[in-house]
Amino acid sequence: MIGAHFSNDGDAPLDDYRLRAEIEETELELRKRFLELCQILGGLISSEADGQLDGGKDKTEDDKECVPMEEQLWEPEDYEIPPHCIPVRCDVREAPWDQLTQLVDNFDAIMMDPPWQLATANPTRGVALGYNQLSDECIASLPIHKLQKNGFMFIWVINAKYRTALHLFQRWGYQLVDDISWVKYTVNRRFAKNHGFYLQHAKETCLVGFRGVLPSNFCGNRVGDVICSERRGQSQKPDEIYEIIEQMIPNGRYLEIFARKNNLRNYWVSIGNEVVGEICEEIIQ
Repeated sequence: MIGAHFSNDGDAPLDDYRLRAEIEETELELRKRFLELCQILGGLISSEADGQLDGGKDKTEDDKECVPMEEQLWEPEDYEIPPHCIPVRCDVREAPWDQLTQLVDNFDAIMMDPPWQLATANPTRGVALGYNQLSDECIASLPIHKLQKNGFMFIWVINAKYRTALHLFQRWGYQLVDDISWVKYTVNRRFAKNHGFYLQHAKETCLVGFRGVLPSNFCGNRVGDVICSERRGQSQKPDEIYEIIEQMIPNGRYLEIFARKNNLRNYWVSIGNEVVGEICEEIIQ
């Protein structure tokens, strides 16, 4: 054990020993999860190399409604890639979901920040969007039922898409159980207000859905439902949301859909066409 020390003078050293043991046990479990997911990704990469992925199927009528997701160029050196994250860079509409579900029968937590398609004539009021958008039907067609039978769904929603998000929950078989508010502020500790139609917005909301039975490692009533932190890059979510999910479901299997280059997280599978970097071959092996 790291620095284990015993004493008869009180319980503090023994408590410290137990705490260190718990920390080591947690780290070992996380490392185990990470290696399992590395093997999963290694299987996906091998399948793709062998030409087993069905990437040439014809587009359906629903696909035609989707805004094309063009290849985008990023500079990896501009972003720090966590050493134990599992990034999968691909268009989510053509992701190897079936292969993934064969290797992971259930994700305990799924989070997504969909690129909602805005329909108004001037949707951003002069604010340029740094990403392409998808129609509601494209988002709804994701095979969520294959990825999660029991667990929690965390979906970031803009005001104009509240009703749509609730319909998605219903379509995917989830019950709305809670929500998390991210109150954004500037470096000067003032509210970071953005344009809105009726009101200026200084917060974002993440809806929490649940389906099936509770994960065996679920820890309820442990974390709060409000995040107060600085506004970050466009579409970059606060680290606290990941910490909330990880405290709710310790040592779980976590998946982020529509992940972006600045939202990678250790021990998460992150899928999206803006993901930077690929998993190292030596880690897979």
